Amino acid sequence: MISGLSHLTFIVHDLDEMARIILDILGGCEVYVSGNKQHSLSPEKFFDVSGIWIAIMQGDPLPTRNYNHVAFKVSVDQLEKAKLAIEKLGLDFRTSRPRIEGEGQSLYFHDYDNHLFELHTGTLEERLAAYKKLDET
Repeated sequence: MISGLSHLTFIVHDLDEMARIILDILGGCEVYVSGNKQHSLSPEKFFDVSGIWIAIMQGDPLPTRNYNHVAFKVSVDQLEKAKLAIEKLGLDFRTSRPRIEGEGQSLYFHDYDNHLFELHTGTLEERLAAYKKLDET
C-alpha cells in the first residue's frame, strides 16, 4: 500500500540550468551531486523542496510540450515572488486555464526541457467546494 510520495525525477539536458529553477523558483536545497560518480543511469542531483525529494538526471529533453505537469502549493504572496524569478531565468509562461472563483490562483511555466510546472494557491478542498457551488447554481 502506498504511504506517500517518494520523489519526483525529471530528465534534463543541463543539470545546472534545472538546479537554478529548483533553487530560485521552488526554494529547494541541493542535497546531492553525483559529480563524476554514476550510481544511477546518468549524472544526477537531488534536492529537498519543502520535504519533497526532487531528482534531476541528465538526458534528452521531452520532444514536445503538453499539459502533463506537477503543481506545487504556494501562498498568494509567494506567487508574485516566483513570477519575478521565472522572468529572471527567461522561462516561458503558459496561460492559465479559465478559473472558477474560489479554486485558487495558478502560475504555469515550462522549464528548458519542456516540463510544465504549476504554482497553485488553492487546495483540493477549496476546488471541490468551488465546483459544488457552481453545480448548485
